Amino acid sequence: MVQRKPGALRNGAPFVELPTAFKRLQGVLLKRPGGDREMIEILALVLHHDEQSVLYAVELALDSGGASKQLVLNLLARLVEPQVPAPIETPPRLQLTDEPVANVGRYDRLRGVGHAS
Repeated sequence: MVQRKPGALRNGAPFVELPTAFKRLQGVLLKRPGGDREMIEILALVLHHDEQSVLYAVELALDSGGASKQLVLNLLARLVEPQVPAPIETPPRLQLTDEPVANVGRYDRLRGVGHAS
């Protein structure tokens, strides 16, 4: 219902008892054009995710100073599925046998400068 009539967000009785972070976000978003629809989409995230995770993502977004649906979605994705890169094993044929040695003299020759003292 709310998704079809976003104006209900401003006056709807169920939205009076929102957690503080959701109310703060609502206050920010409703000042923007399309903010009511954006707020509805953020509230709808609790249909697919744990409410505490959504609430925490909203709090993080507000603390960062950037209240938007995209930021909340990004933070929620990071909370739900932490991106931990798997360690990469270097194949033996790609491992260095001799460590490279820095040759600053070559750089000086390219610049046309003698050795600095």
